[in-house]
Amino acid sequence: MVVSHAHLDHYGLLPLARPDLRVYIGEATARILAEAAFFSPAGLVIRPYGFLRDREPFEVGPFWITPYLVDHSAYDSYALLVEAEGRRLFYSGDLRAHGRKLGSFRRLLEDPPRNVDALLLEGTRVTATGEDGRSTLSETDLELKLAERFRATEGLGIVLAAGQNLDRLVTTYKAARRAGRTLVVDLYTATLARATGRATMPQPVTHDVRVYIPNRQRVLVKRSGEFERTDAVAGQRVYPEELRVRSGAFVLLGQGSTLAELGRAGCLARASAAWSMWAGYLDADSGRRARELLERYAVPLIALHASGHAALPDLQRLAAVLGAKIVVPIHTAAPTRFRELFANAGLREDGEWWPA
Repeated sequence: MVVSHAHLDHYGLLPLARPDLRVYIGEATARILAEAAFFSPAGLVIRPYGFLRDREPFEVGPFWITPYLVDHSAYDSYALLVEAEGRRLFYSGDLRAHGRKLGSFRRLLEDPPRNVDALLLEGTRVTATGEDGRSTLSETDLELKLAERFRATEGLGIVLAAGQNLDRLVTTYKAARRAGRTLVVDLYTATLARATGRATMPQPVTHDVRVYIPNRQRVLVKRSGEFERTDAVAGQRVYPEELRVRSGAFVLLGQGSTLAELGRAGCLARASAAWSMWAGYLDADSGRRARELLERYAVPLIALHASGHAALPDLQRLAAVLGAKIVVPIHTAAPTRFRELFANAGLREDGEWWPA
């Protein structure tokens, strides 16, 4: 099993696999999932057989697999080149060209694998209605818009985003600094930032980042007895009293589940909030609860998000440089549209075998 990145739709069934299955995964991805397991059942402790490293091929039976680091909202994400018996298949994984690692996409265009027979190409933003996301906010665009939002906010600047979206952590940190504010994250986000192993990742101790630990996370630490988790950030902790009194000095990056206790503590006066996830989640139960709570405290909410997936023109650029004999749509709700959008598109059903 080769796991391309740490999103649940790509690794979520792994616990159901037999225990002796050999698993290959990014080294940072394995650390992130293991740390996430303390906070959420969506985390996973894996004992990998091997690690994915950018453009370092490895052998599995009759196959050679070469990972290609790609730009995606999940840290340490890979596309995969699979070779056997003189034939080559390239799996795009989930990727984009407008994130914090856009250099990896440029490198893929400039130095792609050659003589690709089949391209399995993600098409998350290819839709049946034709609204293919030709224009999109980049992480840099989002940074500027968030900074503008923070400057215009008298109280706490709030960004609601997925804890594992570490590109969004970097973007929010940079936006907070542009606005002359200090970023506050929860213990979950701080833990995942440390798990990347990158000293440049914004985090407590090494960066101007404070930590607010919500009640649910304090309970987890108390029940587990793993007090070293809170001890590690003791010098950077911020408490509701300071958030309330100095709200205009901070930006809080977190989840909607933290809003209720902040509201009770009086930290939401004159605040503003940005929803920095897929807009469809606003209609889920968690999104509705967040909206209702923000309305109760008169906190304005706007959607400011940079997609984790490539816009159509970038997908077409990638397909063109790879020049595969067949382009097979995956990870899309509108596979039939590939016929009009990509040369040599060929639809394949799940479980279907086809001759090379």
